Amino acid sequence: MLRKQQVFSIIRPFNELERPIVPDPNENKSIHKLTQTGRYIIIIAAFLGWFFAGMHLGITSLSMGSAAKDLLRGTEQFEVTADDQAAAQKQVQEAGEGDLQVLAQAEADKRLGAASSKWFGYYVCALLFGGALGGLMFGRIGDRFGRVKGMTAAICCYSGVSFVAYFVQSPEQLLVARFVVCMGVGGMWPNGVALMSEAWASASRPLLAGVIGTAANIGIFMVGVAGKLRVVTVDDWRWVMLMGAAPIVLGLLVPLIVPESPRWLAQRSMGNSEKTSEEAKPDVNTVEIFRSGMLAVTLVGILLATVPLFGSWGSSNWAVKWAEDAGSDDLKAQVVMARSLPGIFGSFMGGWIASLVGRRRSYFLNSLICLGSAQCMFWFSSPAEPVMFLVWTAVLGFFSGIFFGWLPLFLPELFVTRVRSVGAGVCFNFGRIITAITVFVTAGLIAYFDNDFRQIGRITSLIYLFGAVGILLMPKGVEGKIKD
Repeated sequence: MLRKQQVFSIIRPFNELERPIVPDPNENKSIHKLTQTGRYIIIIAAFLGWFFAGMHLGITSLSMGSAAKDLLRGTEQFEVTADDQAAAQKQVQEAGEGDLQVLAQAEADKRLGAASSKWFGYYVCALLFGGALGGLMFGRIGDRFGRVKGMTAAICCYSGVSFVAYFVQSPEQLLVARFVVCMGVGGMWPNGVALMSEAWASASRPLLAGVIGTAANIGIFMVGVAGKLRVVTVDDWRWVMLMGAAPIVLGLLVPLIVPESPRWLAQRSMGNSEKTSEEAKPDVNTVEIFRSGMLAVTLVGILLATVPLFGSWGSSNWAVKWAEDAGSDDLKAQVVMARSLPGIFGSFMGGWIASLVGRRRSYFLNSLICLGSAQCMFWFSSPAEPVMFLVWTAVLGFFSGIFFGWLPLFLPELFVTRVRSVGAGVCFNFGRIITAITVFVTAGLIAYFDNDFRQIGRITSLIYLFGAVGILLMPKGVEGKIKD
């Protein structure tokens, strides 16, 4: 039976990065000792697992807009209607010229574009909600049956269901499939990080976070490269689902070649009747971090985690759909590449920059830079001018990536040791949930904005202003601890 402390560990994505792994004095090292080769196999497997998970993040950006258009078009709800013909007739009368049939088709295409934008937002929500639930479910599998088994199940989930997604026939079917795929993506993180950090207990948290964060961004970048080589269009998008299914080979190899965490094996062999000094501590209740003594820190921590998540998925991600609707499927792939390539370096350097400049100061300055970059992109560039559009996308990609190297370093430091893991995990996962809800609302307002991505981006990117204010609200004198 799982203890409370073990159950709560499954909801925290950075739990094994937050404190050093203390060797169990009762561990039989002759039984559970890892070889150096085994350690390298673990880090390679964890890197590849999160690399392929990153590919699914890129697939969401690159192909979901085209998929939505194709599946909606198949419903025959967006054929030319009498209202479209009436609107076209009115345009011809006002202009004194024009092709009635072409204008009527343009009206139908406009309705299809707005509807596909709404579904694009829903697929992003599926990514965020699915990731949060997957971290819970597959994290529990990893705690109970082993890190390797949890990682195997997560990889097989996101690759196997991606193959199923190749055959979907409606937007609703794709939504369900992508939700399950993203459960696997979310489940890869806690198991991969736990396995790697337990095998490399002497490695620093910023370094491990950088390795994992970089893997995901490389995966996103490779999806952009694939989309550049074979353009993802309304008529040709299903092949991307097969690319997402390819990691099933890794999922089948992991249980055969990857050694299990020695710490997990040691704890299992001790049995429930024996406890390590870590387990002998009082169980931690999540409610505790919402009590008066920690409430302010927890709420601001949730805000600080929400800002980069929403900035990435609820604001700048609309640039991909903007490029697609502007009529350039090739530019759409370039936008994914321009965001992810600088993001590789940004996420890897995030922890180092925070240590050099200071936690508070780096977050504050990075929020303002991201705000300025996003506003410039949505005010002064557009897919019609692709060079400047890609330049601002790259600038925003680098600085928004810094946040994802900053978060695993900073969030754990906000809480005392006893509730550090729970506090950091709750902040990050609440950020996911809030982002998903906000993206869902934004997707519902697409018709109100008349599919104007420039206006949507200007408004949604103001989230970075909340980040700059939020870091200033962080109470000082809190144990655990901002070391500026």
